[in-house]
Amino acid sequence: MFTRLRTPALIALLVAAAASSAAAIASLDASSAPMNNASPSAKQANGSHAAPEFTGIDKWLNSDPLTVQQLRGKVVLVDFWTYTCINCIHVLPYVKAWNQKYKDQGLVVVGVHTPEYSFERDTDNVQKAIKRFGITYPVAQDNHYATWSAYDNQYWPAFYLVDKKGQVVYTHFGEGDYDQTEAEIKALLAKN
Repeated sequence: MFTRLRTPALIALLVAAAASSAAAIASLDASSAPMNNASPSAKQANGSHAAPEFTGIDKWLNSDPLTVQQLRGKVVLVDFWTYTCINCIHVLPYVKAWNQKYKDQGLVVVGVHTPEYSFERDTDNVQKAIKRFGITYPVAQDNHYATWSAYDNQYWPAFYLVDKKGQVVYTHFGEGDYDQTEAEIKALLAKN
């Protein structure tokens, strides 16, 4: 009987130790994480700031190379994405629709493909994804996170709306708030 009691007691001890270890690891992770209380969402940029230049781009797809400077006078939607991110895939229909609907009114969509995994760095894979998703707007292949870092970006997908003066005036991280993002696009296009 003593051996039968030892086995459940040993299991309970192991479970308690595992739970205690998990709690300790979680508290270490929380204490070492940067203190960023901003959750992915839509927001007005706190005071507009100059849009960073597209930098360190490995390859431009669907377009000749673009610069933020040459896009002055246009409203620019910079969309950070990667082709295997399910959230990025979910927002693509909206981005493609905005491109179609507003490109003749002065909107330029630039997809900045920043890979999460090494196989996403392959240009052939990105080109196949662009074709599969029916993306017709310019895509900058940012394999070394240079433009990602210039924007101080942390999320896929991420939208940065740049006004006609080259200022980032609105950001949105993650899915959702499509009506709000479209309203911002329309308002920026209406400004002189």
